[in-house]
Amino acid sequence: MLCRVTPQPAQPAAEARRVAVLTHLGRREAVDTAAGIIERLSAAGITALVPEADADILNARLHDATVVGVAPGQFAEQTRDVELMLVLGGDGTILRGAEKVITSDTPLLGVNLGHVGFLAEAEAAEIDSIVEHVVNRTYTVEERFTIDVTLRDHGEVIWTSFAVNEVSIEKAARERMLEIAVEIDGLPLSRWACDGVLVATPTGSTAYAFSAGGPVLWPELDALLLVPLSAHALFARPLVLGPTSIITVELIHASPVHGVVWCDGSRSVELRVGMEIEIGRGQHRLQLARLSRSPFTNRLVNKFQLPVDGWRGRADRHRRRSSVEWTVDPGPTGP
Repeated sequence: MLCRVTPQPAQPAAEARRVAVLTHLGRREAVDTAAGIIERLSAAGITALVPEADADILNARLHDATVVGVAPGQFAEQTRDVELMLVLGGDGTILRGAEKVITSDTPLLGVNLGHVGFLAEAEAAEIDSIVEHVVNRTYTVEERFTIDVTLRDHGEVIWTSFAVNEVSIEKAARERMLEIAVEIDGLPLSRWACDGVLVATPTGSTAYAFSAGGPVLWPELDALLLVPLSAHALFARPLVLGPTSIITVELIHASPVHGVVWCDGSRSVELRVGMEIEIGRGQHRLQLARLSRSPFTNRLVNKFQLPVDGWRGRADRHRRRSSVEWTVDPGPTGP
């Protein structure tokens, strides 16, 4: 896992500081939390940029601050000039924020208002702590592996995209299965009649791929996870591939239906017979701001509420070793 540590070098007092804020407007809690954060940031001399459609709603909740609305189509470009993007919502909203910053080095800080929220770093109740870290620039930045996607029709590139979590290739008709052929690094792997196939990042291993029976990968790994979906085949297990591998999936002529390619569940394109999808390591890495150095094991335990009762850690292991050493028969000591 690549991390670069903030705080950054001291800036001149007259510097105008700006952060971008993306909010799930369908949740009142998100709007209230965003308003509270924006008020505190404004008091510290930091201006908030928001999508133009969000500006009126947020300004109506603010008392001692205002936000700067950015016109549609310009928000992604404007975020290149901000020091951080704050996203308030669930993982879906955070993935929308990732679209805005993926091609720049702007860190993204997710504030969880969803359910599991693996991409989020903080909870809505931590407003004061969030603002303190942003104002003082006391956060670290963690770089996450991403994947790039290229769709070809008879060799011609007709669509490209990226994914932070996963690329899913799914059947367009519920009652029929896809017939696909899969290659790894230009070599044939298998042919499957299936509901589809996923290619996920380590970040996405706890999302769709997890629900499909794939393994959980620690986010510091650079790897590709290939997960067949309900494949009618003896060999149809999840596969973990190296970061430089290229996965090619072709919808073969025997397939009775078309498919759909989804990137992070938000960007899609139709997949027709004869087309092929090429998936590999992304050109850009997602920058995620971290407020603490809590290990991923703790995140798994907290997010999935895993049972750890009875685990006493090092002290317990030390007591067990001491007990074993005390009861070991030393053997004969002399005639």
